[in-house]
Amino acid sequence: MSLNRIDRRDLLQVGCSSFLGLSLPALLQAAENRRNGKSVILVFQTGGGSQLETFDPKPDAPDHIRGEFKTIQTKIPGVLFGEHLPKLAERTDKIAVVRSFSHGDNRHLSGTHNTLTGEPQVFRGNANEDKELSRLDRPSYGGGVKLINPTINGMPCQVTLPRPLIEGPLTWPGQHAGFLGPKYDPWQVNSDPNGKDFKVHGIQMMDGITTSRLTNRVDFLKRMNHQQRSLDRFAKGIQFTSQQEEALNLLTSPNIAKAFDINAESDELRDKYGRSEYGQTLILARRLVEHGVPYVQCNMGIVQSWDTHSDNFPRLKDKLLPGIDNGVSALMDDLEERSMLDDVLIVVVGEFGRTPNINKNPGRDHWASGYSGIFIGGGVRGGQVIGKSDKHAGHPETTPYHPNDIGATVYSTLGVDPATIIRDRENRPLHLNNGKVMEKLYTG
Repeated sequence: MSLNRIDRRDLLQVGCSSFLGLSLPALLQAAENRRNGKSVILVFQTGGGSQLETFDPKPDAPDHIRGEFKTIQTKIPGVLFGEHLPKLAERTDKIAVVRSFSHGDNRHLSGTHNTLTGEPQVFRGNANEDKELSRLDRPSYGGGVKLINPTINGMPCQVTLPRPLIEGPLTWPGQHAGFLGPKYDPWQVNSDPNGKDFKVHGIQMMDGITTSRLTNRVDFLKRMNHQQRSLDRFAKGIQFTSQQEEALNLLTSPNIAKAFDINAESDELRDKYGRSEYGQTLILARRLVEHGVPYVQCNMGIVQSWDTHSDNFPRLKDKLLPGIDNGVSALMDDLEERSMLDDVLIVVVGEFGRTPNINKNPGRDHWASGYSGIFIGGGVRGGQVIGKSDKHAGHPETTPYHPNDIGATVYSTLGVDPATIIRDRENRPLHLNNGKVMEKLYTG
């Protein structure tokens, strides 16, 4: 990328990034990396999906471990999936199944932070389960990308669909740019793409500033910003102003409008994805990466939808598994038909798995010691199983993979070196990510 191709916005980005430790040459290289980079769609099983009913069933285990579901043969000889994933089972020649994820955190909030940022949440002196979203947190993937390898097409670096992970007073950590500040926050849709009234105005920032509110109050904001500049000319004020400006730019961007126009898709294709929130979220994710958004996080359900402490089997059978099976298989086919599958990495995973033992409810409880996920596209070699679990799918028998390694793989796919040094709010140098890229995904 040549210097004469950098516009005013790029130069403003250079200035803000230099404040956080990135130089002009680094930004120039980052822009070139972004042009050559791939995209990532994270299909997040919020609450923790069961490995035994999905990608690592154990048909020979005792009843209290095996569960109610049967198994089906996949395209990989000798490899079984749960019976309610027939479409994905038919496509395993393009899927890498990982059966050796493991970490030590059975708590939803901090486990979610680790999965959505690629780094553990910093302990702040109280129980991790009580730690909601904080500016001391690590940045979400889109925040890291925007700092180091920003888009040059006017599109956001991350969009999260279809709504934020919030339950009661708690907002799950890992959903914004953490200590990088509001300027690097992702864009958050807060409406069902399957709804008849779904429009771009459903977009908002994590702090609640919506594009529609901003548009309706431009004059007010100008007056407020004038007062703000008189009171505070430092970083916080600059970030707040840039956040407002970006919201307005987003609302008026023709590319954004096109990307979110889900009604431009044929009824036939929308039906293939499934006329559900899950399916329409995934077709919208495809539209976003197609229009240049590098990272899209798809929350499969509300907070803890996959947290099946009770009624595990009917909940999985009736909604959760069909939504994933229809939606992800349609996404695979759609990307392949558009010659995009090699350029888009799809990751399907939760913050942890479920206990091998079925409880009295009957359900399965939190289990981070061993769980599974799948990787598709983005250069991944399909038709393989990576790692092996024990006879009850409770612990890896091979070298385990950590959520940090998912993070390193995501960043690497997006053209970002995971070992890049960034600085926190105390100006301390940190590696963006401390995991290792999962090379076996690509080499077998």
